[in-house]
Amino acid sequence: MNKSVEFFFDFGSPTSYLANTQLPSICVGAGARLVYRPVFLRTLFEATGNSSPVRIPAKGRYLFNDFQRFAKRYDVALSFNPSFPINTLPLIRGAIALQLQGDKRFTDYLEAMFRAIWVEARDLNDPVVIAETLHENGFDPEIFRANASSEEIDALLEANINDAVARGVFGVPTMFVGDEMFFGQDRLDFVSEALA
Repeated sequence: MNKSVEFFFDFGSPTSYLANTQLPSICVGAGARLVYRPVFLRTLFEATGNSSPVRIPAKGRYLFNDFQRFAKRYDVALSFNPSFPINTLPLIRGAIALQLQGDKRFTDYLEAMFRAIWVEARDLNDPVVIAETLHENGFDPEIFRANASSEEIDALLEANINDAVARGVFGVPTMFVGDEMFFGQDRLDFVSEALA
């Protein structure tokens, strides 16, 4: 497969969740490889001087209504999480740990974490709830904790963020097809066109 889509994401982003519901099938249809690039959005915002659009209350209300429109279009569930914002750093570290190990259940983990936050509206700020969610989805919480706190994982996360910033990423989801950048899950049609 020569074609690929790099997908910079954070679990705490509802638009990353929406993009993740569509990108795998887009890539399969185009014969492209989907390359997951987990980043911690808070650090990315700090590095680029950006901030969450929900800091403007009227914009936040509008956007969530718009996200519901896209969820309906994609035929997927989307719930507002009353615990938002979620500190996703442990979840991102867990994703990178699974990538590093070449774990075949990496995408199962992604789907479980996205679903827990944006469908089931779980409070994944709570380590107990994280452990319960991992256990329910067949992941060992103890291994997760051990793997997700290593210096190697932190270095890989930092490398992802540095690479994102160097390439002009300022938020998530951001997708790259070659050197062409697409920001936002509402740009997936352009990703499909670039792959074609």
